[in-house]
Amino acid sequence: MAIRILHCGKSIENYNLCAEKEVAGFTKRVAEKDDVVYLAVKAGKKTLCGVRGTLSDVTMDKPWEDAERYVQTYKMVDVEYCEPFDLTILAKSGGRYWPIKYIQNAKAITDQLAITLLDQPFISNPKDTFSRLDSIKNEEVESETDEAEDEVMVNQEQIKIMGTFETVRFINETDPYMGLERAVNNYFYELFPDFPCEKSILIKENKMFRTTGMASDNNKQNISGIQGIPDALLLKYTKNEKIPLKIILIEYECYGLSKVKSIDKFNYLNGHIIPQLMRFASTFSIVTDRQIRENTVKTWTDKIVTYIYDNEKVRDKVTAWIKDLYPDIYEQQIALKLNNLLNAAFQSNLGLMLIIDELTYEQRDTIKNIIGSFKLENNDSISFYGYVVRLEQKISILNESEEYALSVQQYY
Repeated sequence: MAIRILHCGKSIENYNLCAEKEVAGFTKRVAEKDDVVYLAVKAGKKTLCGVRGTLSDVTMDKPWEDAERYVQTYKMVDVEYCEPFDLTILAKSGGRYWPIKYIQNAKAITDQLAITLLDQPFISNPKDTFSRLDSIKNEEVESETDEAEDEVMVNQEQIKIMGTFETVRFINETDPYMGLERAVNNYFYELFPDFPCEKSILIKENKMFRTTGMASDNNKQNISGIQGIPDALLLKYTKNEKIPLKIILIEYECYGLSKVKSIDKFNYLNGHIIPQLMRFASTFSIVTDRQIRENTVKTWTDKIVTYIYDNEKVRDKVTAWIKDLYPDIYEQQIALKLNNLLNAAFQSNLGLMLIIDELTYEQRDTIKNIIGSFKLENNDSISFYGYVVRLEQKISILNESEEYALSVQQYY
């Protein structure tokens, strides 16, 4: 466990969203579960703090407008509030350049006096609820600590390079040697730390699952009766969510060596990728006939349960999830409870994930808007997550034993 200050820069709105949604987003991978985080924001000439919490599970919830900046996001638990106080009190322990010592890169704070100074306002001036901060007028004279904090905002530590790489093309999705799907499946948990192995299950046996996009008469959306098979299915467990299981259908796509012209990529995106994602979304959306939807949910749920119980390690993992949620549950009730959780996820906590070798933010927004138009049983939209995975070949690197690397970029 470490103690950190998460500085929201000058964005009071981001600070408010962190507190209200109880999430913490980091622009670098520095934090870990169980860290205690103090939220801070530059408001006028003051740096205020009035919220702290403990990092819990990794989450895909990124409510900020600049969500792409945050590569690591956690839910916060045991959240506490106090009357907002000025963090310049840390000058008592850190001196003139306390922002560089305690704020830069959300580094762990080990100075006991600084820890005590942060803790004291939550003891002496606690608040039961969070009150949003409003913009504060700038009426103060700039100080040396303001200059130090501005330095933190613009002068981060210089990046350190482990080697140089050149992006090369995958051949296609399925090539056994240079295919995107095989590479991602083999290194899934290394590529996507938002889905830790102990909290998720990747089902790569895609032939198990078949969709039928049979829309109701009022919402056919040009996909009626067309079948599709997702390339993989992902279960994610998050204890502190209202619906603790999330189901994500994964689609692998790759322009590869066969689609290098812009027109070819455009036609493939609009003629194949987007319609395929729409088929998946329609299957579980309220636009689809209820009976067909319920039959699909039952069939898929049965297959997922069978897969889990046919794999001892997976079964033990899921059993631990259920017991984490319901400590007093009897062994005989676990399968029934799992079935209920899966049904709830299909109805109200479903997402689509596109893993591809090229994607622009404009294309991401288009797909996200299309998928978001499909509503679930609770009237929430189906979530969309886009990831670009690239194959990188080394030019120069310290470790000479390996030639390739994978890179990933989030688009959600």
